[in-house]
Amino acid sequence: MEKKIGKFLKYPKKAQRFGEGGLRIKNINKNPKFTLITVVLNNKKLLEKTIKSVLDQNFKNFEYIIIDGGSKDGTLELIKKYNDKLDYWVSEKDEGIYDAFNKGMELSRGECIGIINSDDTYRPNALKIISNYLETNKNIDFIFGSVQKRWGLLSGYKPWKIFFSWGFYSSHSTGFFIKSTAAEKVGYYNLKYKYHSDYDYFFRLIVKKKLIGMATKKNEITGDFRSGGFSSNLKFIESLKEDFKIRRDNGQNIVLLLFVFLYRYIKNIKKVIN
Repeated sequence: MEKKIGKFLKYPKKAQRFGEGGLRIKNINKNPKFTLITVVLNNKKLLEKTIKSVLDQNFKNFEYIIIDGGSKDGTLELIKKYNDKLDYWVSEKDEGIYDAFNKGMELSRGECIGIINSDDTYRPNALKIISNYLETNKNIDFIFGSVQKRWGLLSGYKPWKIFFSWGFYSSHSTGFFIKSTAAEKVGYYNLKYKYHSDYDYFFRLIVKKKLIGMATKKNEITGDFRSGGFSSNLKFIESLKEDFKIRRDNGQNIVLLLFVFLYRYIKNIKKVIN
């Protein structure tokens, strides 16, 4: 099987490139405990807060990679400002957010991978919390830390819920960390899914591969999730159709599949009408 995780130190040029940098360009390479990945496109306003939350971690054994999709709003200039503190960054056109996720994983050298979006932030002790769990629970493949959202706290891990709702079987992805050995088994995000490739990824992780996960204690908050961004701007009908397709492609029971589809349709009927 072709290696997926950590196959590149520097990403091969495949598209129009606007910049590349970081410590790896200077041949300064690490073998870190964590690889942290941020993907961004035209989000200068919020990206710096994300960067600072990563660099301010009190657990320092990590590398930080930023994948930019060819921003035109000054994001690239902001990334260059932190060039000497980033392990690697690249700015070039891509096929969307999930393609950028895949690039980040191909560049990962850490034992454990975390992806933090460009409008979310980590708490200063996030990596310390996750590291402690990994050290005391050697058998786990992935872990969810609690994440604070504007309207409440997202916490816990209930794998059975993945069959009923793609969004509430765990805390938010900001708190998600996966061992590189487990990520190798799961593979890439599937680019044929435009809206919910992350749901397909978690279905393969939890149901098909049956990998072992857990959650931190509720009060062990690892990050803050900002409402908005990619997931809040989805077109509802297209989103619902893709959700149905992902469930069907992953072999979900047809009766349960129809029940979930109808439930979500009725629950969000106002969005359909509008």
